[in-house]
Amino acid sequence: MTKAAPDHEELEPQEPDAEELEPQEPDAEELGSQEEPDAAQPDEIDAQMADFAAEFGLSDLPEPEAIEMPETDPEFRAGFACLVGRPNAGKSTLTNALVGTKVAITSMRPQTTRHNVRGVVNLPQAQLVLVDTPGLHRPRTLLGKRLNDMVRETLADVDVVAFCIPADEKIGPGDRFIARDLADLRVPVVAVVTKADKVSKKALAMQLLAVHELGQWAQIVPVSAVGGIQVNTLAEVLSSYLPHGPQLYPTGEITDEPRDVMIAELVREAALEGVRDELPHSLAVVVDEVMDPEVDEGAYKGGGKLQVRVSLVVERDSQKAIIIGKGGSRLKHVGMRSRREIEAYLGRKIYLDLHVRTAKDWQQDPKQLGKLGF
Repeated sequence: MTKAAPDHEELEPQEPDAEELEPQEPDAEELGSQEEPDAAQPDEIDAQMADFAAEFGLSDLPEPEAIEMPETDPEFRAGFACLVGRPNAGKSTLTNALVGTKVAITSMRPQTTRHNVRGVVNLPQAQLVLVDTPGLHRPRTLLGKRLNDMVRETLADVDVVAFCIPADEKIGPGDRFIARDLADLRVPVVAVVTKADKVSKKALAMQLLAVHELGQWAQIVPVSAVGGIQVNTLAEVLSSYLPHGPQLYPTGEITDEPRDVMIAELVREAALEGVRDELPHSLAVVVDEVMDPEVDEGAYKGGGKLQVRVSLVVERDSQKAIIIGKGGSRLKHVGMRSRREIEAYLGRKIYLDLHVRTAKDWQQDPKQLGKLGF
């Protein structure tokens, strides 16, 4: 079958002339004819501002005084120091001694510190921000792994590290493991031999020699937080490695710990007293509610006390029975002790309501860990 020819000739696309493609330059005369408005002169602006001030009654206002920023001492230093070590190495007790007041809870039980605690040390020529960290250990739970990760992330953001090793215990695998980790850091590491008051001078000298052989340290400082031995010396040593710069926190501020976190920690500190075996690891504390009768609607008005409701979380019902105690006696003791600490911290009376609940195997459950702040 023969294809029919089109009735009309197909039009070929026309190439535009070169002249059409070239942009047309405007004539100089056209450019010259576009006059810009005259810019206002400084004298005219001053006159307009004076008229505006007179119209709105602003002419009689005093001239604002110039704000003079205090000059930063070029020799002043400020920065962060991280305290690391295995569990129960005395990091939190030393933090409190350096700051001069309680900012971290302390206990002989393992895993006392579960988050980074910042304490501010104000010295004449430096501001030292201490970061107390959880003890580094071989993790057996997801919680333990997250705590170790938290410590390692902190080490990357500080100016100097204080590696705490107790004087009354022989250097073990945990200390050697941490020492190998710290060897890769690019910041100075000061070895701190804690609990120096618990051993004789001869035993202390032997421990200092063992620490010297453990790794390469910027300095080695023996201290006793309880006895107040060389605490100020350690503060000066750590601050000497800080960079020059202005202070990071206002004068007088000693911590940036959130209120609810501090309340939960004080309750947990009281609850850790007297417990053993796996229970210290299985215990978590969370603040459910804080209501102030002066500002919160629905709060009980009795005595104007701050109403604090706290949950103590364990992993098994058998642990729940231990925390509560016979007839609720142990929970009552926890409430009495922690209430005194919380009232001292807040500076006012509180009504403390404690509850104990079970969250099965929460240390291994990512969702439960998230709910509990981990």
